[in-house]
Amino acid sequence: MARTDMREWQVKRRTRTRHLIELGGLIVKADLVELADDDRAVLYGALLDIAARLRGENAQQHRALWRRRGKRAFDLDAESSGAAHARRARPVREA
Repeated sequence: MARTDMREWQVKRRTRTRHLIELGGLIVKADLVELADDDRAVLYGALLDIAARLRGENAQQHRALWRRRGKRAFDLDAESSGAAHARRARPVREA
């Protein structure tokens, strides 16, 4: 029984770790690390500002705007990745 409990704990820990890594990846993907000169205080302050906006009067408008922008960026990234993959997968023609 203890072994099963340990495995559940490990699975939950790995799931949480993966989630945190993915969230950190979004910060990198948005170029925030470079734009903030890797200043953790700047990044944290910006995230606190986002949280305050999501608690404010216009939370739904901010959420809708950010969701549209994020979805558009994900879609563009997927398109460019797909195009790059298609270019790599295309056979090379010999002259």
